[in-house]
Amino acid sequence: MRRGHVIKSVDPGSIAEELGVEAGDRLLSVNGHEPEDIFDYEYYIRNEAVTVIISKENGEEWELDIENDYEDLGITFENGLMSEYRSCRNQCIFCFIDQMPKGMRDTLYFKDDDSRLSFLQGNYVTLTNMSEKDVERIIRFKLAPINISVHTTNPALRCEMLHNRFAGEALKIMDRLYEAGTPMNGQIVMCKGVNDGEELERTIRDLTAYIPCMESVSVVPVGLSKFREGLYPLEPVTKEDAVRTIEIVERWQEKICREHGIHFIHASDEFYILAGYDMPEEERYDGYVQLENGVGMVRLFMDEVREALKGLEGDDRKGEISIATGVLAYEYMSRALEEIKGKYPGITVHLYKIVNEFFGEQITVAGLITGGDLIRQLKGRPLGERLLLPSVMFRSGEEVFLDDVTREEVKTALQVRVNIVKSSGQDFVNAVLYPQNEEGALFYDGYELSYMEGKGDKA
Repeated sequence: MRRGHVIKSVDPGSIAEELGVEAGDRLLSVNGHEPEDIFDYEYYIRNEAVTVIISKENGEEWELDIENDYEDLGITFENGLMSEYRSCRNQCIFCFIDQMPKGMRDTLYFKDDDSRLSFLQGNYVTLTNMSEKDVERIIRFKLAPINISVHTTNPALRCEMLHNRFAGEALKIMDRLYEAGTPMNGQIVMCKGVNDGEELERTIRDLTAYIPCMESVSVVPVGLSKFREGLYPLEPVTKEDAVRTIEIVERWQEKICREHGIHFIHASDEFYILAGYDMPEEERYDGYVQLENGVGMVRLFMDEVREALKGLEGDDRKGEISIATGVLAYEYMSRALEEIKGKYPGITVHLYKIVNEFFGEQITVAGLITGGDLIRQLKGRPLGERLLLPSVMFRSGEEVFLDDVTREEVKTALQVRVNIVKSSGQDFVNAVLYPQNEEGALFYDGYELSYMEGKGDKA
């Protein structure tokens, strides 16, 4: 097997292109070091001058002395991490991947707990899969922020929840990161009767000791699919549970804000929806630092819709379209459409709430809706000229649902044009008011909730 890291592409006009580096070449070393992964590579090239050894496809080895003055060389590698992804060794009682049916694509069953992906993709990690070398590199390379799946600061309970006898001891890594001044974010997947109530109080109290390095912590309810046979007997979070959780979180928010000037601990939007409460005001989200965990996505979406409509006078244009979303977002999507119709009464919008029959009705987010459920529930219903679907229903960068149904198959089955819409309020308003070419639809990672703890695919 040939050594080195395969180069996928070279940026036009870059240092690498000027020196004759090409796609298909292999990077062997930088300043005498063989990079283990992308972090090693980035660390070693950030110098005034570097010596790089490249292996050409014909077997020649080129030694390139580069005066780059801390600039990027303009190289993209075939493996973005420049290393194999590390799989999770835990058996968390709430893991969504363990609740998936058999027969789906292989990547959906990969559990990652790779601390490097925390910095590259924002993934949350349990700290249990980290070596001493990993911790030292984070501190040495000043990598930040690291996103940590805390769940509980009770060492014994954490061992039980992660089904890993070292999970409690791994919490001590946070002490070292704090001492090094490493920015951190935390996440608590709340499981009824396990880490809620007094245990949640303890966890929040303990995590405040890491402020200001620990910048934010989210509390999200566990997601339970119908495929839980043989797994830990978890119960769904009820309205009463949501009310109690919000009370704990908001009481701590007030205390922490008085003492530190930030709200720090945040309950996800789903708690507020379950409780029947209005969403907190924008200021309480501290700049939406926990947006990817479903904290503040509703408030931000509604504010963006209102801001987008503020500059529009409205008119009597006509049109008929349809929109499909999950149960969780349905009510707020309805409110947004009412505001749009206030200025554009001639537009008819059929908004459909898709119940998750595939994973079970307790899964309410749009990001886990399958193409099969979508087709079955929309078949024969009025759809208008086009159907708008949020980008989070699709695999990141592709036009494929979790069950491998494609956008083209939905279009054919329902006989309607399908537009994939970004999740911001501005994009939503634009999609409702202006026709789009299917080819022009863009993907991005939206603001939807997801319960796929440690997932390999972005759903």
